[in-house]
Amino acid sequence: MSYKEKFKSWLASEYVDAETKKELEAIKDEKEIEDRFYKDLEFGTGGLRGVIAAGSNRMNIYTVGKATQGLSDYLTKNYKDASIAIAHDSRIMSREFAERAASVLCANGVKTYLFESLRPTPMLSFTVRHLNCKAGIVITASHNPKEYNGYKVYNEDGNQLTDKAAAEVLECIEKTDDFSGVKLIDVKKAEAEGILNIIGEEVDKVYIDKVKDLTIRKDMVEKSAKDLKIIYTPIHGSGNIPVRRVLRELGYENLSVVKEQEEPDGNFPTAPYPNPEQPSVFNIALNLAREVEPDVIFGTDPDCDRIGVLAKDKSGEYKVLTGNQTGVLLTHYIISSLKDTGKLPDNGAVIKTIVTSEMTRKITEDYGMELIDVLTGFKYIGEKIKEFEKTKSNTYLFGFEESYGCLAGTFVRDKDAVVAATLVCEMALYYKKKGLSLDDALNALYEKYGYYNEKLVSIELQGKEGQEKIQKALNYLRENMADDVAGVKIVKKFDYKTSIEKDVPKNEEKKIELPKSNVLRFILEDGSWFVVRPSGTEPKMKVYLAVAGKDKNDSEAKMDKFNKDVMDIINEACK
Repeated sequence: MSYKEKFKSWLASEYVDAETKKELEAIKDEKEIEDRFYKDLEFGTGGLRGVIAAGSNRMNIYTVGKATQGLSDYLTKNYKDASIAIAHDSRIMSREFAERAASVLCANGVKTYLFESLRPTPMLSFTVRHLNCKAGIVITASHNPKEYNGYKVYNEDGNQLTDKAAAEVLECIEKTDDFSGVKLIDVKKAEAEGILNIIGEEVDKVYIDKVKDLTIRKDMVEKSAKDLKIIYTPIHGSGNIPVRRVLRELGYENLSVVKEQEEPDGNFPTAPYPNPEQPSVFNIALNLAREVEPDVIFGTDPDCDRIGVLAKDKSGEYKVLTGNQTGVLLTHYIISSLKDTGKLPDNGAVIKTIVTSEMTRKITEDYGMELIDVLTGFKYIGEKIKEFEKTKSNTYLFGFEESYGCLAGTFVRDKDAVVAATLVCEMALYYKKKGLSLDDALNALYEKYGYYNEKLVSIELQGKEGQEKIQKALNYLRENMADDVAGVKIVKKFDYKTSIEKDVPKNEEKKIELPKSNVLRFILEDGSWFVVRPSGTEPKMKVYLAVAGKDKNDSEAKMDKFNKDVMDIINEACK
């Protein structure tokens, strides 16, 4: 069906409400109509994500309904007594989408647990396992701008769907008619009949207690938590209540919340791009810091699975740590603290993604721990945790990715900023008692392990033309790129789409034992490396760059040159 035919079918359908039809009839730009209808909103391993609007390529109650009908068919086909948990964040339409999903699932006879109000994404991951559900849904678009929303699906292990399961769900979705094939029931009726169960504090308390149990230096926290000065911003999201509750119950009394960003608000009035990777989201927190003079500042994104941390440097200024820097600090703190307290297992393992700092390897080697690389996406870290439980090969210590997500503990199988906030505060308290800031601690690690420097460049390429340009660029890099970057030879090429690792000087190839993914990685003879991949959730191509220098100035100079050299190649590939 062409985009014009699909557009007309929505206007003609008896199942589409009058307001939606009015929105569609008001569109005068043919390109806009094409972009809304040239395809169905893609359901991948991360579920759905898109701009909130009418159309088959947008987030709305109809695309959510169709996806949920496909998921329902998958669940009833594969499980005798299917059950599912649903959570949502503070975004526009999140509650409506959550209730539409609940309506479809209940109409299909799937026992459904729906949180009474907004909850962080990691709490959904926990709840799936806690209630022995077969799947989970969280309505969120993470840190995207306010125009977006999304629909993430979890398996019975509390992990995001595997590639195989996602393909099976997609097959069921594609068999569903956009409108007439979607079953619905009134949510109040479903609740009265006991198919829909509203959940809240009874689940919250168990989760909060498990987060508190992750504290390593319990005596230190019990005695001194009140001495740590903290500023926290939930950036209008779902972290406000659980983060503050955990810290309060652990004794962190000296906590100031950024009032202007405290309340849930899907319009994100103070942070148009509510991403803790963006330093601008902390501007109000920094104004408050002049008055409070905190030991640490941190913020969580709208669905509270990512954390951004600010540390005070020698000049008294607060600087935003990168996801790599926070992850490296936590890796070292967790391992060293477990060793100090006699709890470090012999078979401990840290897991990171292939685009995350290699400085982590130096730390794990120093303590005799194993470091395991996985593809980008926290589900691959979750899969490793499950593998460890089955094989007993390793004890999971910590996992993180450069994009500000990390996890300690195994009761959640996704990145968790409630957990991260708890550990960041414990770590900041530990260093404060030694007269050090987190910036001091990071610099000490650089002195010991080397001055690693990483950078992410995101190239935004919107719409159908943008997707075509991304594929063209990746094809060029895969097939036509030279064997050097500005005269520095490439020694290894990793093509995760073909699962081939190539030793360039030796002209030898071997198989990559990871799932297939459209990602390319290049390692140069001076130890620098870069990775190129399309974003799985945004209209972007991402370029990850890394160098190491003998000191801070050297690493920054190397990064400036490397960034220019690599981006010259990328820009040429995009033409």
